[in-house]
Amino acid sequence: MKFRNLTERQILKAQQEGQFENLKGAGKPLELSADTGGIEAIGYRIMAEAGALPREIELRKKIEEQRRVLRETTDEHTRKQEAAKLAELQLRLDMEQEARRRFFGN
Repeated sequence: MKFRNLTERQILKAQQEGQFENLKGAGKPLELSADTGGIEAIGYRIMAEAGALPREIELRKKIEEQRRVLRETTDEHTRKQEAAKLAELQLRLDMEQEARRRFFGN
């Protein structure tokens, strides 16, 4: 079964069960993030509100934090260690993105 069909069935089921009634922000336009596509942004927002972020998002946050640490580090030996940590995080993010692309066939 295609992901789109599964998604549409889940939405219809939720509508029939009344799960979309009295939602926060009902009737207002969705705020879409500039760095993701519309559907992904909606999914990420729903997961964030539920406290369940995808590993890709968590890794991006860790990468940003590691970049900040690297910028603030002055000792050359420590900078190499922090740069290695950053490279590992970026590699993990690349692996997550590739796995997602393969899973969804993009």
